[in-house]
Amino acid sequence: MPVPNLTIAFAPLVSLPRDFNTNLLMLFRWVHLVAGITWIGLLYFFNLVNVPFMKEIDSTTKAKVIPRLLPRAMWWFRWSSVVTVIAGIAYWGNTVGTDARNGGAHGGGAMASFFIIWTVTWAVLYALLIPGKGLLNNGPVLAVLVTIIIIAASWLFLSLNDHGWESNRLLAIGIGGGLGWVMMLNVWGVIWRIQKRLIQWTAANAANGTPIPEKATRMARMAFLTSRISAFLTIPLLFLMGAASHYPMFGR
Repeated sequence: MPVPNLTIAFAPLVSLPRDFNTNLLMLFRWVHLVAGITWIGLLYFFNLVNVPFMKEIDSTTKAKVIPRLLPRAMWWFRWSSVVTVIAGIAYWGNTVGTDARNGGAHGGGAMASFFIIWTVTWAVLYALLIPGKGLLNNGPVLAVLVTIIIIAASWLFLSLNDHGWESNRLLAIGIGGGLGWVMMLNVWGVIWRIQKRLIQWTAANAANGTPIPEKATRMARMAFLTSRISAFLTIPLLFLMGAASHYPMFGR
C-alpha cells in the first residue's frame, strides 16, 4: 500500500507565514505558554497539594520526602519562571515598539515604567513579610494590603502610559506581565532562597540528626505566604493575558 504524501495532502489546507517576525513572535508566544503552564502548574501544586500533604505526614516521613521531592520540583519551578518571563518580555517589547512607531513616539518610557514600578512593588510586598508578627502575619490582613498595593501599582502604570498611542494589548500585558515579574522575583528572591536552606537542614537532620534551626519555622512561614501571594496573583494575571487580545478595556 503506497504511503500518502503528507506534504501534498496538507498543501491546500495549510499556509504557514514566511516572514521572520511573524514566526519569531509565534515562537515567543509558544515558549511563553509552555513555560508558563509549567510554572503556574507547579505553583498550584505547591499551594493546593503539597502544603496540605506536608501537614498530614510525620517528621520522619518529611525527612525522606523533602530532600527528594522539593529539589526536583523547585528546579523546574524556578527555571520555568525565568523562561516564561523572558519570552513574555520579548513578545511584549515587540508590541511596545510597534505601538510606539505607529504613534510616532518612543517606547522606552513604557519599558522603563514597567521594570521600575513592578520591581518596587515586589520590594514593598517583600518588606511586608519581613516582620513576621502581629497583623503582618495575618493572612486576611496581608491579602487586603497586597490588593491595595497591586491596584496602586496598576493605576500608576496606566497613568504613566496614557499618551493615546498605547494599545489595549500593551497596557494589559504591561500589568499582567508586571504581576509575572513580581512572581518571578518571589521565586528567586524569597521562595528558593528559603527553600534551599530548609532542604539542606532537613537532609542534614535525616542523615546526621543535626538539629533544625529555630528560625526555620519563621522562614517556612515567609516562603508559604510568598507562595500563596503568587498563587493569588495568577488570577488577575491570567485574566489580563486573555484580555490583551480579546477584551479591550484599556487605552483610548
